[in-house]
Amino acid sequence: MSPRQKFRKRSDGTIEARFDEVEQQLLRAVLTDVLELLADGEDDTTPEDPLAAALGIGVSTTPPKDPALRRLLPDAYVDDEQAAGEFRRYTERGLRERKRDAARVALASLDAADGSRHLDERQALAWLGALNDVRLALGTRLGVSEDWDERASALAEDDPLAYAFAVYDHLTWLQEMLVQAMGDPAAGGGGVRGGRN
Repeated sequence: MSPRQKFRKRSDGTIEARFDEVEQQLLRAVLTDVLELLADGEDDTTPEDPLAAALGIGVSTTPPKDPALRRLLPDAYVDDEQAAGEFRRYTERGLRERKRDAARVALASLDAADGSRHLDERQALAWLGALNDVRLALGTRLGVSEDWDERASALAEDDPLAYAFAVYDHLTWLQEMLVQAMGDPAAGGGGVRGGRN
């Protein structure tokens, strides 16, 4: 695996992931930020009824106020506020937990001592979801649109926003590399499942 290649499918179907120390620190920081963001306002979604809580049914029927959190937990129905609220009540708690689980799995895999990790299918999919969530949240904070790269290139190098755009760009690149690695048929027959597609 070349130093620039961050994800590679192995012959056993797992995905090898390699990050340098700076990348590990960056990934830990952004994944931790997403975990904290997903915890924001969660008390408002937890029902007092133990059965409802066990089934993942919440009480919140309104979207989060934070735009980044709203991007991670969007309304299911744009034109029907009541249907969107009911859908949110039944799904938001579970969606938050799935997104948190993905971030936790990614964080746990960063702790490999030698810098190389072998991700099974569940871990690779968790990484894919976690990277997407980080990009969505950061992109919302930055106001990313189709011309974001033009905006970023117009910034001075010492502008803190330039660094944030560089992080967004790097996360996008990592996500693309992971998608390519997961779909690479050369290493074992298509998909992370190792030929069972």
